Amino acid sequence: MASRSFLPAVFWGLSAILVIALSFSLLTSLFLTFTSYTEESIGWLIIGVACLSMFIGGFMSGAKAKSRGWMAGALTALLFTIITFLVQFLGYNEVFTTGQYAFHGAYLLLAALGGIIGVNIASNSQK
Repeated sequence: MASRSFLPAVFWGLSAILVIALSFSLLTSLFLTFTSYTEESIGWLIIGVACLSMFIGGFMSGAKAKSRGWMAGALTALLFTIITFLVQFLGYNEVFTTGQYAFHGAYLLLAALGGIIGVNIASNSQK
C-alpha cells in the first residue's frame, strides 16, 4: 500500500475524533452549565463517548486506508495520545497518570479494532 493513501486516512480518522470530542465537549459544557449535574455525575458518559469516538476514528481511518486497518487505527490513536500528552505537558506542566496510560491503551485497542472493522466493511462494499 502506498503511503500517499495511508497518511491521509489516519488524518481523516484523527479529524473525526477531534470533531466528535469538541462537539461533545460543547454539548456537555452547556448541559453542565444549565443543570445541577456535575462532571463527576456524568463521568461514565464522558468515558463512553471518548471510547466511541476512538472506535469511529479508527473505523474511518481503516475504511479510507483500505488495508492494514489495525495499523491505521492504532496510528490514529497514537497521534491523538501524542496531541493529548503535548497539550497536557506543555499547557499544564503535568505528565500522564497511570490511569491516563490505561485509558490511552484502551483507546489504542479500540481504534485498532475500529480500523480492522473499517477495512473489512470498506472491502465488502466494493465487491
